Amino acid sequence: MTDSPVGDPAATSPASPSQPPVDPSEDPFADPAYRDAVVDLLGAIAYGEISAFERLAEDSKLAPTLEDKVALASMAAGQLEQVAGIRRRLEELGVDAFEAMAPFRRPIDDFHRHTAPADWYEGLVKAYVGDGLAHDFYREIAAFLDDDTRDLVIATLGDAGEADFVVGRVRAAFEVEPRLAGRLALWGRRLMGEALTQAQRVAAERDALAGLLAGGRPGLDLVAVGQMLSRMTERHAARMNQLGLAH
Repeated sequence: MTDSPVGDPAATSPASPSQPPVDPSEDPFADPAYRDAVVDLLGAIAYGEISAFERLAEDSKLAPTLEDKVALASMAAGQLEQVAGIRRRLEELGVDAFEAMAPFRRPIDDFHRHTAPADWYEGLVKAYVGDGLAHDFYREIAAFLDDDTRDLVIATLGDAGEADFVVGRVRAAFEVEPRLAGRLALWGRRLMGEALTQAQRVAAERDALAGLLAGGRPGLDLVAVGQMLSRMTERHAARMNQLGLAH
């Protein structure tokens, strides 16, 4: 197991895009493509947080103790609270929040359907690793945004102590059942593969988001997407290391 500090290794680490973010001296929302990209990103984050709330609330039923049940339920409530700021920002842009979320229901629901945890520990790893991968994807795109929008996104995706709870419980379980590590390592790789599949799908299907990743050029920049996925893979490896699942 690792002795490195507990916490989300990407929570305070900005993305490293190949091009600079929006010029603060200009009004980026004068560009319809940029506005569409912001709406898409906020819609994806909002629905992602709602889905995380639903999943965590459901997974709390698997908790072995009342303390664990309450902890996971509290994490679920925190996910839902984070949607409020996103909804306000969408309303300021004159956009219906539910319409902005609609395009992302299928890919996010597909991810959760394909990665339903079999037990308490798989649910914990998914809460830390799966949500972390989604947040990495959104942070990557946020690196290209204006300061106000980027700050809102980063604040919404902040770690509120979930990492400490999950890592502590998973590491403690290995002391009792060492063979659990092998199964959870495989589970972590499955989460990674499914998350990358859905991230590529969203990037390919949403032209405005693809335009941001391509530096404002039309179409999908496969090089930029490849670099983004490489950074996501590195952060995933860091989280797995925190859990004691590095190989």
